Amino acid sequence: MIEVKQISSKKDIKKFVQFQLELYKNNPYYIPPIVKDEMANFDPEKNQVFKNADCWLFLAYKNGQIVGRIAGIINYIEINDQKKPKMRYGWLDMIDDIEVTKALINAVEKIGHKKNLEFIEGPVGFSNMDKAGMLVEGFEELGTMITWYNHPYYKEHMEMLGFKKSADWIEFKFTPPNPVPEKFNKFADIIMQRYGLKPLEFKSTKDILPYVDEMFELLNKTYSSLVTYVPIQQYQIDLYKEKYLPFINPDFIKCVVDSNGKLVAFAITMPSFSKALQKAKGKLLPFGFIHLLRAKRKNNRAAFYLIGIDPEYQGKGVTALIFRNVAKTFMDNGITFCETNPELEDNIAVQSLWKNYDPVLHKRRRLYRKDLVR
Repeated sequence: MIEVKQISSKKDIKKFVQFQLELYKNNPYYIPPIVKDEMANFDPEKNQVFKNADCWLFLAYKNGQIVGRIAGIINYIEINDQKKPKMRYGWLDMIDDIEVTKALINAVEKIGHKKNLEFIEGPVGFSNMDKAGMLVEGFEELGTMITWYNHPYYKEHMEMLGFKKSADWIEFKFTPPNPVPEKFNKFADIIMQRYGLKPLEFKSTKDILPYVDEMFELLNKTYSSLVTYVPIQQYQIDLYKEKYLPFINPDFIKCVVDSNGKLVAFAITMPSFSKALQKAKGKLLPFGFIHLLRAKRKNNRAAFYLIGIDPEYQGKGVTALIFRNVAKTFMDNGITFCETNPELEDNIAVQSLWKNYDPVLHKRRRLYRKDLVR
């Protein structure tokens, strides 16, 4: 018999977080989170997203053993401001037993019915800055620190339970150019002169801080038209400054400003922390932080995490300036492999950024939706 329990204690939340580590133990493609950071996601005193969201956590038990987990989430900005009567679910993991999956989903659906919501959709986190999407292609590709990994049977379970595709995110891998093609350099120079633009370089984290808020403002402008997008709030920006800025090598952030010093485009790339996180096994101490520091300083893999371009400059070749400087940084740091952040499959504008690098689509993630029948 399967029993689903709603949890709230710190002890149980730790079990919730660690279940995935056990489920994917020794899996060569799974990237474990830092347990302490993951637990903080569900702490209203540490995660200010709870100002605009509610969350319910559930664990599934079978014969006294934990066999699954799920989070049910309501984002009130999405419901009240964007008029989307949506019940979110995320952090879904389970053994290969459809009855376990059904019981977990049912627990979240009950909340959706109680709150008079019209559909359930996921897997997603609290907002667009959290992990999202169920892996449906690319099970034998190394994951990243900002994505979930899952077994192939997850997809089968969702479809058996009546869920349909709502959207797909796709990811690409490619080899960065070395050296930068001369025609690329010339084009970047032309664009820079035509629009009076200037690239910015950063030498320290302190240099980046004055531009962080402006970067997120630009993200909101860049992606506001996308169906799944929920505007990023200031408290979320503050959280991500604290959470991710220490991981960022300043050389890997590229910005472009206009003649007035206004930010018009940026790209945040990072050395890959995937293998370092595997070695850390969910813990910073005693040696996990050492693996992360090494990955930050010496790495042959990198990832594009965030890209923002002012709508006024989209389609005008501004990305040439960004990519020229990114390519130079990759060359200087020995980067020979690069992959992109998940991007919606119909976001042609973003996908066009990689077209000159012979990109290979190597992962696909799916957003699943089901109406809440009354």
